[in-house]
Amino acid sequence: MEYEIRFYFSKKELNEILNKLKEIKELKYSGRFYEKTIQYNTTDPNNDFYSKEIDGRFRLRITKGDNVNKSMLSWKRRLKDTSKGKINKEEEKETRINPEDFDNFIYVVENVLKMNRVESYERYRNNFINDEVEISVDEYPFGIALEIESKKDSNQEEIIDKYVKLLNLKYEDSYRLSWDDKYAELCKKKNTEIKKDVLFEDKTIPEL
Repeated sequence: MEYEIRFYFSKKELNEILNKLKEIKELKYSGRFYEKTIQYNTTDPNNDFYSKEIDGRFRLRITKGDNVNKSMLSWKRRLKDTSKGKINKEEEKETRINPEDFDNFIYVVENVLKMNRVESYERYRNNFINDEVEISVDEYPFGIALEIESKKDSNQEEIIDKYVKLLNLKYEDSYRLSWDDKYAELCKKKNTEIKKDVLFEDKTIPEL
């Protein structure tokens, strides 16, 4: 089970957010790294990952930075009662893949399992951590996401509430859905095409 809360901001607010986090002495900044994520759906129409009944994401991700080079397969799904409280409660399972085998793993997923490639995105992630929390500041092509995730097995809401208050955030400003929902909403608002690949090189991507 994963307990978290997420907020979105415009790109121009990045430095202000990072500076606020660096002022919290309890947190350790663990660096900035690049991530590329590809999301897939099953070919079984009775088990559609993107349906309201399942509402899950099957993801392949590669991460690169000065001190990190890893890849993984992950499954993340919003639970039925996730919107009842102030924070998201989600199911998440992850398994590591050897980075050297990442392209071969993609080949198996696409050409052997015949899964449908739905979308992909790039981001730069900044991590702030301690024993009780992990706070990520994600730089997407369309904007900034700040995510506060409890690392403890108990008192998750109290831990998250502590950092929400330290950062002067408001629960009513949080966003309960996924990055792709936020991106799609933005495109509809700006009356622009929803791209399957949200990449930094694409200068037509709208911004918050």
